[in-house]
Amino acid sequence: MSAAAILDAEAAAARAEAVVRGAGSSFFWGMRVLPPARRRAIYAVYAFCRAVDDIVDEPGEPAEQRARLDAWRAEIDGLYDGRPPADPIALALQPAIRRYDLPRAEFEAVIDGMEMDLDARNLAPAMAELRLYCRRVAGAVGLLSVRCFGADEPAAAELAVVLGEALQFTNILRDLGEDAADGRLYLPAELLEHHGIAARVPEAVLDHPALPAVCRDLAAVARERYAEARALMARCDRRRLRPVVLMTASYEPLLDRLEAAGWREPRRRIALPAWRKLLLLRHLIP
Repeated sequence: MSAAAILDAEAAAARAEAVVRGAGSSFFWGMRVLPPARRRAIYAVYAFCRAVDDIVDEPGEPAEQRARLDAWRAEIDGLYDGRPPADPIALALQPAIRRYDLPRAEFEAVIDGMEMDLDARNLAPAMAELRLYCRRVAGAVGLLSVRCFGADEPAAAELAVVLGEALQFTNILRDLGEDAADGRLYLPAELLEHHGIAARVPEAVLDHPALPAVCRDLAAVARERYAEARALMARCDRRRLRPVVLMTASYEPLLDRLEAAGWREPRRRIALPAWRKLLLLRHLIP
């Protein structure tokens, strides 16, 4: 590799790390415990996910947003087909893909999930559709991540998908107000119908008196997934999964707080207090 190429690669890696730092996520510290090469790999994966997520979440014309997602599809194709990457984040992904044999299909799945939001397929979707969405936007990220962490047991791949669903359900239950403001409603149609909610306008659903019952039912499904995830984690080398342990230890208490609040004020965002986040650092100690 030429000196110029090395400098470009270093700049790309630094750009990916800056994206993770700028996100203000406690997961940054979970990633810091990894060896340097693995840490760079997960930073690049995270930065890619943030890049495609921002395309859909930021204001813009749908045609332009779709074109930008297509540009990322082309970048991913190029990384696997031997074409030089144009985007710095794609350049940061290049060594991660080669070193850890990251599956092309999982990057494509993340983009497919973003397109589901563009296509408005997440307006009270059927549970099967919601699970497909979770598999794409969370399970795929988990599968890429466990490879970066070095967790190669079959149970680790299963864990990535199961925990991804639990985390995504928790996000949905936390972000009801923000999602409604964006015209999105991820609560599954079956639960809405079961509790007598015929409305599909997000703001109207949030104002329905049966909303807390719907949320409690979805929270119960999330609890089942967390229990499955813990069982799968017990079959893996936990030393390789410390970032995963951190995610579980932060999201389950968040679900506790959401349930305690009872979704009586669904537009109020619930978060863990700062002191609780500091306690989570104990999960990073070997």
